[in-house]
Amino acid sequence: MEQGKKTKGRNYYDYSLLFLIIFLVCFGLVMIYSTSSYNAAKYYNDPTKFVRRQGILGVAGIIVMIVVSKIDYRLYIKKMPIIHVRPITLLYIFCLILQTAVLFLGEETGGSQRWIGIGGIKLQPSEITKICVVLFVSYIVQLAPKRLDNFFGFIRVVVFVGPLLALVVKENFSTALIILCIMVAICFVASRKKGYFIVSGIVFVALGALLVFGVSYRSERIDVWRNVETHPKGYQILQGLYAIASGGLFGKGLGQSMQKLGFIPEAHNDMIFSVICEELGMFGAIAVIMLFLLLLWRLFVVAINAPDLYGGLIATGVLTHIAVQVLINVSVVTNSIPSTGIPLPFISYGGTSLLVLLAEMGIVLSVSNQIQHER
Repeated sequence: MEQGKKTKGRNYYDYSLLFLIIFLVCFGLVMIYSTSSYNAAKYYNDPTKFVRRQGILGVAGIIVMIVVSKIDYRLYIKKMPIIHVRPITLLYIFCLILQTAVLFLGEETGGSQRWIGIGGIKLQPSEITKICVVLFVSYIVQLAPKRLDNFFGFIRVVVFVGPLLALVVKENFSTALIILCIMVAICFVASRKKGYFIVSGIVFVALGALLVFGVSYRSERIDVWRNVETHPKGYQILQGLYAIASGGLFGKGLGQSMQKLGFIPEAHNDMIFSVICEELGMFGAIAVIMLFLLLLWRLFVVAINAPDLYGGLIATGVLTHIAVQVLINVSVVTNSIPSTGIPLPFISYGGTSLLVLLAEMGIVLSVSNQIQHER
C-alpha cells in the first residue's frame, strides 16, 4: 500500500512487507517438506517430522511478529517503572550471559558448541544476539549520532559490542561476521563522515584473516573451497553443485530432486538453495532472489521514512542482517566463498533462526506503524 493513497494523520502499516514475510515462510515450509520427507521417512518413519515442527514454530513466530508489531519500538529504550532499567539493557546482559553459558554448557554439534538447552528447549544464543545488536547499537548511536563523525565515536560503539562479538566468534565466525556487518552498517548510515570506515575495514579484514588462518578447521575450509572436487570434505558442496547444474532453466519439478535422496546431507538446512535450483531451476532460483530483493526494498522504505533516527537505524540493521545472511548462504551453496553454516532466511530449517527473524520483522513493522501518511 502506498503512503500517498492514505488519509493524512493515520499511521501506516507495511502490509506489503507483512505478506512478503508470510509468503517466504510458507514457501520455506514447502521446500522443507520437499527436501526432508525422504530422510524423515527413512530414519524416523515420519515424512512430516521436520516440516511439522517448522510449521508450528512458523505459526508461533508469525503470531509473535504481529504482536511485536503492535508494540511501540521506543518502549525498548525507555526505563521501566520501579526498577528503572531499560529493556534493551536487560537484553544485552541476557545475551552476554547466554553467550558465556554456551561456551561452558553448550551442546557440541559439528565440532562447535552453539546450542544450549533451557527448560527442555534448545536454542542458539547467537541468533538472539543478532536482534540484540540491532536494537542496542541503534540505541547507542541515536543517543549521540554526531560522535560518529570521528573515529573515536565509532570505537565507542565497538567497545560496547566487542564483548558480544568476542564471545560469538569463539565458536561461530560466520555469525560474528554478520553481527559485525550489522554494527558497521548502522554506524555508517548515522555518520556524516565516512573516511575512517576504510581504515576500520582494513583492520577488521586483518583480524578476520588472523581468526581464519589461525584456527586449523577454519583454514581447512579454504583448502576445501579451492579443491572442492578432490578434497575429502568437499562432498557436500560438490553434491550441491551437481544439484544446481542438473536443474537447468526450469528444474526437474517440485519434489523431483535426486540429490536430496541422501547425497546432500541434511538438505533442508543450509543447503536448501541447491535443491531449489534443482527442482525449480534457474527460473525458481532467480524468483527467490527477487523476493529477497523486494523484501530488502520494503525494509529500505521503512528505514528512510521512519519517524525518528532510532527507528531508521533499527530498519537498517535488520536490512543488513537479511542481506548479508542471504548473500553468504547463496555464495556458500554456489561455492563462491568457503563453506560456513549460515541458513537461508525464512526458508532453511531452524526454529531459533525463524523465530528471531520473525521477531525482528515485527519490530520493523512496529517502526512502519509509526510512519504518518501523507496525501
